[in-house]
Amino acid sequence: MTRERLRQTFGEDAELYDRVRPTYPDELFDDLAGIVGDDLKVLEIGPGTGQATAAMVARGWSVTAVELSPDLARVLQRRLPAVEVVVADFDTWEPPAAGFGLVVSATAFHWLDPATRIERCARMLRPGGALAVVSTHHVAGGSDQFFAEVQDCYDRFTDDATAGGLPAVDDVPEDPAGLVTAGVFGPVECRRYVWDADYSTAEYLELLSSYSGHRALTTPRRDGLYDCIGARIDAAGGSITKRYLNQLSVGISLTNPLRSDA
Repeated sequence: MTRERLRQTFGEDAELYDRVRPTYPDELFDDLAGIVGDDLKVLEIGPGTGQATAAMVARGWSVTAVELSPDLARVLQRRLPAVEVVVADFDTWEPPAAGFGLVVSATAFHWLDPATRIERCARMLRPGGALAVVSTHHVAGGSDQFFAEVQDCYDRFTDDATAGGLPAVDDVPEDPAGLVTAGVFGPVECRRYVWDADYSTAEYLELLSSYSGHRALTTPRRDGLYDCIGARIDAAGGSITKRYLNQLSVGISLTNPLRSDA
């Protein structure tokens, strides 16, 4: 299935997405503020229903959010009425005015056109502005035995199973967004945040239903996969622990020093 089709699956059940998608560590936004400063005019790309947006609004940052899905945007606007929500495809969207102090994309940057995404983000910035990309990775840890055994379920019911299981934290590239090698930013700050979340059988299956690859499966395959996974969680005691890695990459324009107009 194409990138274009997969990225549209998230809006198929916006209320589910809002209920189950995890937020981000507070430390991440503390670090981001330490790098780029506070009192920012922010452009957020692909906010979903506000998993990262809420933390920025709580800091008093003025956020304009560009969301592809009208249904996700509706939930976001309901949750955070102070946010300016624009329903648009960022790959083709042209703002009425640029000049943002910070452009942020949290677990959405990989859905943008790889040929244009960095250059388009850079064009949205004011002098001294920054691009911050947050990526989310599923890594080894937590209920290790469950995640090793559940691979059999993916082998049986999907065509794109992850060979070798989940990567170790240290095996995930430090800058998956490619800001370091893009040639349009100065030194890039990279930070990592590792944390665990506990899920019951029902909670974990709901979480999986918010993932594009699982939503794209045929109904018989998805039902078979969920039955298989659910049985393994039940056998493990009815709950599991999942380990997440969030990575923050922050690039400042080469041509404009950080906060030069502050």
